[in-house]
Amino acid sequence: MVRKNGRMAMGRREQQRRQEELWIAHTELPRTAAHPFYEQLNRVLEERGFDEFVVQQCVRFYAERMGRPSLAPGRYFRLLLIGYFEGSDSERGMA
Repeated sequence: MVRKNGRMAMGRREQQRRQEELWIAHTELPRTAAHPFYEQLNRVLEERGFDEFVVQQCVRFYAERMGRPSLAPGRYFRLLLIGYFEGSDSERGMA
């Protein structure tokens, strides 16, 4: 606040600060040691071709172009599995 004629007035910011982007790519997030159960689960799913299977099942539901790109189906269903195993039913909690 800047004092003007004995009154308080809103001052101008000398430098406008730019807000940083809200979206962060998952590749930029810090990596932590994975839980052995989830490491094994990922190995089993990869060996059985889970991602390719899920893509084949979901391809008809994806629009060619509509807003921000969504999660890959394999990643989305893995998040649902984590939610199931951890007892979380909110997408925000799973993320």
